[in-house]
Amino acid sequence: MALVGRAVAHGAVTIINAISCGLGAALGINLRTEARVKLTNEPGRIEGKILSDPSESTILIEKAVMHVLKYFGVEDEYGARVETDSNIPIARGLKSSSVAANAIVLATVSALGESVDDLTAINLGVNASIEAGVTVTGAFDDACASYFGNIVVTNNLERRILRIFHPEEDYAVLIYVSPRKAYTAKSDVNRMKIIAEEIKFLHKMALSGEYWHAMTLNGLAYSVVLGYDPNIAIEALASGAIAAGLSGKGPAVAAVVPKDRVNDVRNAWSKYEGEVIETAINRKKAHPI
Repeated sequence: MALVGRAVAHGAVTIINAISCGLGAALGINLRTEARVKLTNEPGRIEGKILSDPSESTILIEKAVMHVLKYFGVEDEYGARVETDSNIPIARGLKSSSVAANAIVLATVSALGESVDDLTAINLGVNASIEAGVTVTGAFDDACASYFGNIVVTNNLERRILRIFHPEEDYAVLIYVSPRKAYTAKSDVNRMKIIAEEIKFLHKMALSGEYWHAMTLNGLAYSVVLGYDPNIAIEALASGAIAAGLSGKGPAVAAVVPKDRVNDVRNAWSKYEGEVIETAINRKKAHPI
């Protein structure tokens, strides 16, 4: 048995936010979270450290490890010490919880010297996220895009992957990150449900392959409902982005940008307080390392 496991999972941004209607889609990006799990002989004791943001709660770490131990029936044999490190800003709508859950699950499975199929790993993380209270819907779409990369369109209510798209274009992904945090569990779900029928229509658009248009329209709709400034996305579009919109429940805004227009979008966003992260579409699966 390995007793120590490490794994990496990549980030994602929203194409369709599933909170309003249970139907979602997300785009994998090259930000990442790495998890290291060391099993101990102290059953029930799981100690977590978030190296990149030590002030954040470690409850998701504890729940994710415990779900894996219970899955293999060894929760009375092992505890764990866990460290995660990430370049994904927490509580900005950038799927940090889904990514961490994937990485922690895979690292724990690796530490046990076991293996699971992809959807089992994803669902263990989704269950842990729900139990930890860090998600409204379970974020199955975000978890799948983090795990598989590319574009994943899902039915979150049934936890089904409906389609996976592999965009051929080598676009950059720019993310405007506001200095303030917004936790998904504290979101105004009832307000988001006002636009449920509109989001269902945009989900069909994404499912048909018009995912960039769906991303923009979804972001504008949620920005208005949640009270965010839609001009951040509009200015990205005016500067050459092919899609731009609020990611998750915000406040981050993601833009998909041809590489020759990256500086134009950066310049357009330079007047806003916060930072701009440049990354790319991720095409790699989450994996042990």
